[in-house]
Amino acid sequence: MKAIRVDAFGGPEVMRLQEVSDPVPGSGEVVIDVRAAGVNPADTYMRSGAYAILPPLPYTPGGDAGGVVAAVGPDVEDFAVGDRVFVGTALSFDLTGCYAEKVKRRASEVLPLPGNVSFAAAAAFGVSYTTAHYALFERGGARSGETVFIHGASGSVGTAAVQLAKRAGLKVIGSAGSARGLALIVEEGADLAVDHSQKGYLDEVKSYTGGRGPELILEMLANVNLAADMDLVAKYGRIIVIGNRGEITVNPRLAMMKELDIRGIALWNATPAQVKPMMQDIMAGVAEGSLRPVIGREMPLADAAAAHVAVLAPGAHGKIVLVP
Repeated sequence: MKAIRVDAFGGPEVMRLQEVSDPVPGSGEVVIDVRAAGVNPADTYMRSGAYAILPPLPYTPGGDAGGVVAAVGPDVEDFAVGDRVFVGTALSFDLTGCYAEKVKRRASEVLPLPGNVSFAAAAAFGVSYTTAHYALFERGGARSGETVFIHGASGSVGTAAVQLAKRAGLKVIGSAGSARGLALIVEEGADLAVDHSQKGYLDEVKSYTGGRGPELILEMLANVNLAADMDLVAKYGRIIVIGNRGEITVNPRLAMMKELDIRGIALWNATPAQVKPMMQDIMAGVAEGSLRPVIGREMPLADAAAAHVAVLAPGAHGKIVLVP
């Protein structure tokens, strides 16, 4: 089979499409023909060698995929060849193997894919939706009637958060940096969309909340926005740091005077006992039609390097997937 291989940590150019042996399922394992593999920012950090989790070299990137069961090993009873399924980082906490024509996983780390859900959409469940769910409810304590500001809402995690928050009865404000991104946020259900490329955009957020500020902020780029978030958020508010690419100087007095909670999340810290009800709730939302993954771009597997550049570029619009 063909697979993207990384022989040394470094820039996007270290990823190369190579011919490798097909995986063979052992006891309790299945092999899946990958129809779409999700691209996540964490994949780029791992590839560069700057991530907290580094696999032994060489490796194949990617923890999320939708596909069809190609082979089952002994003791597998829940799946058969031809079944539509998906795998995800949150299900196995394995961030490798999916940028390939086939991937092997334990059957216990695989879920069935409803017939009305595309393979590309399935690639968003393992990181984007679970991250958004974890940030909103487990770490953020979001409650119906509150206002959430999603600071950077047009990407894959952001659009998932918009949908999840609206489904839970929150008022949603989202930011984006382009007309296309703003339109997407509104289309996905946001009550207000603001352009974070324009000066004074946070005044719109404050005005919408009657000067109080939102009770909850989901932050995708904390090294740029955290200080402004602390000034904006309501008294006793919560700020959840989902993304960060460097350091920032903040005034802790704001946290004192407002009694703020500033919380970070890392999906791999969630336990299987936490992930299971999150995934059940996500799939219930998919079944009822309130959760619909937004696919921004589908790219050939051979273009993995370009996909790693695109996923970090400003102006993301939903999920980027690789198609073998």
